[in-house]
Amino acid sequence: MLKWLENVYLDNLRIPSVMLNLEILRIFISPGHDFKGRHGKERLDHGSQSVDSVECVAGRGLEGDRFFDYRDDFKGQMTFFDLAVAEAVERKIGFVDFELSQLRRNVIVSGISLNDLIGKRFEVNGVGFFGSEECSPCYWMNEALGPGAESLLKGRGGLRCRILSSGTLRLGESQLKVIL
Repeated sequence: MLKWLENVYLDNLRIPSVMLNLEILRIFISPGHDFKGRHGKERLDHGSQSVDSVECVAGRGLEGDRFFDYRDDFKGQMTFFDLAVAEAVERKIGFVDFELSQLRRNVIVSGISLNDLIGKRFEVNGVGFFGSEECSPCYWMNEALGPGAESLLKGRGGLRCRILSSGTLRLGESQLKVIL
């Protein structure tokens, strides 16, 4: 996966970075929260919309998504999720008619270990992000996906991010620049 190591200039400083290939396979936004704040209640059903591109707004989130302007400096302004993990969970649970939107994550990718981006600044096609933390699964995953999903996703629930610079993410082959 590692293609080359290069040095880039940011703010007149020489900062090393690593360039990797990344594929954006699906992008989802949802207008409302199905689970957040619903402990002891039934889930809601706002659905998720699959889009070809999405505007990432620095410090605010994804336009049209439930976490847009959720709160100042929110660490989960958007989420990435690895397709390989989704496929492994699908096989283990034995899903029928599984849809990636059920994961309630924004951007489904392949080509990178997302946990390696926790605590790092990175860019995808020029849009800046900070990998805040794992998007830890909760008990709602057992309802959204099926019994056992929460435990299967522990340690690989996706990546929560802050958006550092605005821009557009689109489906397809992308360049990931990890700023070391």
